[in-house]
Amino acid sequence: MKPLPGTRPPLRRNLRREGARGEEIAARFLVEQGFRIVERNFRFRRKGEIDIVAREGEYLVFCEVKMRTNDEYGLPEYAVTPMKQETIRRIAAAYLAIREIRGQPCRFDVVTIRLEGNTPAMTLLRNAF
Repeated sequence: MKPLPGTRPPLRRNLRREGARGEEIAARFLVEQGFRIVERNFRFRRKGEIDIVAREGEYLVFCEVKMRTNDEYGLPEYAVTPMKQETIRRIAAAYLAIREIRGQPCRFDVVTIRLEGNTPAMTLLRNAF
């Protein structure tokens, strides 16, 4: 639909760019918390992706990143639905198989980012699911 004469079209958000920004913020945050980033944006076929694979101590951590610029759609952690959790579990199993990793303790973490102006408020939910 065309905008009315003399008006501007609504701004379109670039979700990929926002997602990449959130993942970069989260990766730096995890490193500050003592994690070592192993891989980012691991994709498995068309099933989905794992945002960050990292190590913390003995654990291989599969980390989902959720960022919000406002509360219009709820808190970021609520976006990691049971369906999303199952998708991440399946992709993690594929990651372990492809990388031929066996007997490795693993866990699933979530990093939430709420942008309040330009200052991100971050939370690390260890063993989130």
